[in-house]
Amino acid sequence: MSRPTLHIRNARLIDPCNGIDGRLDLFVADGRIAAIGEPPDGFVAGRTIDAAGLVACPGLVDLSARLGNIETELGAAVAGGVTSLACPPDTRPPLDEPGLVERLVRRSQATGLARVYPIGALTSQLAGERLAEMNGLARAGCIAFSQAKSPLVDTLLLWRALQYAATFGYAVRLRPQDALLAGEGVAHDGEVASRLGLSGIPVCAETVAIATALQLAAETGVRLHFSRLSSAAGVALVRQAVRSGMALTCDVSIHHLHLSEMDIGYFDSNARLDPPLRSSSDRDALRAAAAEGLAAVCSDHTPIDADGKQLPFAEASPGATAIEMLLPLTLLWAEQARLPLPAALARVTCDPAAILGIDAGSLGVGRPADICLFDPAASWRVTTEALRSRGKNTPFLGYELTGQVRLTIVGGRVVYTP
Repeated sequence: MSRPTLHIRNARLIDPCNGIDGRLDLFVADGRIAAIGEPPDGFVAGRTIDAAGLVACPGLVDLSARLGNIETELGAAVAGGVTSLACPPDTRPPLDEPGLVERLVRRSQATGLARVYPIGALTSQLAGERLAEMNGLARAGCIAFSQAKSPLVDTLLLWRALQYAATFGYAVRLRPQDALLAGEGVAHDGEVASRLGLSGIPVCAETVAIATALQLAAETGVRLHFSRLSSAAGVALVRQAVRSGMALTCDVSIHHLHLSEMDIGYFDSNARLDPPLRSSSDRDALRAAAAEGLAAVCSDHTPIDADGKQLPFAEASPGATAIEMLLPLTLLWAEQARLPLPAALARVTCDPAAILGIDAGSLGVGRPADICLFDPAASWRVTTEALRSRGKNTPFLGYELTGQVRLTIVGGRVVYTP
């Protein structure tokens, strides 16, 4: 596919990675950023894009997005300004064999849309019984390893997994939840669950898992990332470990920055998430962690068909579609938290790119031309018709959000316009 030279003018250019925030022209050639401000010598624009009134920023980087139908969900990704995403290993079948990873990479590349970075299974079939062949999975394209939402109850096996990963320099992503303490819980163990008669998941299910993993990480030296923190107590443990000098990162989902257990309402299955929505004080702690840069922000995109949600709350499949709302919900959080726009965009661009160790999240000269152009003032209503994802399952249905993507560029090619 041809990659025309591009001249983007009149946009507010925001690149948190390089500390840029101003009205600067952007020049693209050979799929990369050729220059900022003034064109390079001999540059001739094959296409000029007038971006007056728009913000130009690096394409968003999503730390966790489940794909289901690859073509459809990657279409939804670029419609949301997401140009790079990490795919967790709980696909069907799980990403525990090199051939499966290679097929995912080939199919995603064939779409010509967002870049996909597979996360390999930490254990075979995600069953938590024996280690997966991490070396083979890494050669096939996996950039880290995880159990996704599947429990790994055997602490000795987890220790060996972290030892093995540390030996070869692999990163490990853990969703911190003690399976035995969580039990059959479906909601935060608090006031709302008690009132509705729902089985609860206590905060200690998260903190016990974090404390255990931190001990094992200290013993092994592994590069550890906690996925989807949900509690103030969990944030406090991570903050303490980071301040002590541990090489540790974490993220929170965009839902947990906005919602709490109160949003379950009267058994709204769209608010059945994993981890569960917790108290308003937990939500506030997560917002603070993201604001200070302790945590990156992800969509945790989980498209689920209608049958999976049209069930009683406790039986409904957990998760929500979110990749198309990651940008406007980030903008809403920034406005509510009075956070400068560059800082908020960093949590969904350069910060997750650094966690994944990928060449993304920056508009520096010579870097890949993955760009999102969005109108920060355009409003739109979240409806099933407006969402391109096959998953229409979101607690934000009916909300009026501000911030709409007008153009998405991947590798110098325009891959999305409304």
